[in-house]
Amino acid sequence: MGAEANASLNFLIYGRTGWIGGLLGKICESQGISYTYGSGRLQDRQSIVSDIETVKPSHVFNAAGVTGRPNVDWCESHKVETIRTNVAGTLTLADICREKGLVLINYATGCIFEYDSGHPLGSGVGFKEEDTPNFTGSFYSKTKAMVEELLKNYENVCTLRVRMPISSDLSNPRNFITKIARYEKVVDIPNSMTILDELLPISVEMAKRNLTGIYNFTNPGVVSHNEILEMYREYIDPSFTWKNFTLEEQAKVIVAPRSNNELDATKLKTEFPEMMSIKESLIKFVFEPNKKTGVKA
Repeated sequence: MGAEANASLNFLIYGRTGWIGGLLGKICESQGISYTYGSGRLQDRQSIVSDIETVKPSHVFNAAGVTGRPNVDWCESHKVETIRTNVAGTLTLADICREKGLVLINYATGCIFEYDSGHPLGSGVGFKEEDTPNFTGSFYSKTKAMVEELLKNYENVCTLRVRMPISSDLSNPRNFITKIARYEKVVDIPNSMTILDELLPISVEMAKRNLTGIYNFTNPGVVSHNEILEMYREYIDPSFTWKNFTLEEQAKVIVAPRSNNELDATKLKTEFPEMMSIKESLIKFVFEPNKKTGVKA
């Protein structure tokens, strides 16, 4: 899509203060795409209608939502607030967009699955887009699975299952690498993950193509905590050390269990064959660029 085609685009983005929302604005600027951050609250229907009438967008992006601070354990003790945004708010936005004939790119989560007998750890068999979520260990994940199921009825919605997001900004506390580099102890489990530097521009391209439905929005393959920290040591900080602990030990220091899984990225890879595997993407988009600057988490 050239500059002329981009000139016809006008994005309305929710989640201005969030990590993904902020990055989306930067991508729009670099591509010369007109964009506006929504000022309405997702659960306030009239405020969303007002935003759409004012902005007259070509596409709407939802990067707003409650993940909890400092982590998803917050949602366990703030259930109504979590429902208000993650369920009522997301459904309201999808419903208004459908009424207005607009495609909604919805950044969701892949933390709604966990390894099971049909998808064993290390097997290379990932969960597909049509699989039924099997992880309800945290209230956050439970609400996200509910919403995903309901959104299947909205033919205008593109649901992107993001997992353990990583970016080249190693100073960002939301970055999965930064999180685990700062933890006292980490588990070591292979997981599907999302390299934002590579995949967020792909989500903008998905909007241009008016793609809808569910997509596992992760790089192909899996990478473990230790593999990431080994790369961190190799590229960023040769003196870096870490300690592992088991899932049983981890369970004692967290309120809600965490999801561990592999998602099958075939559907996304078929649409975007240039997409790199998780380990290649980590090196190209995260570790190589930071090698020169020596930025530490």
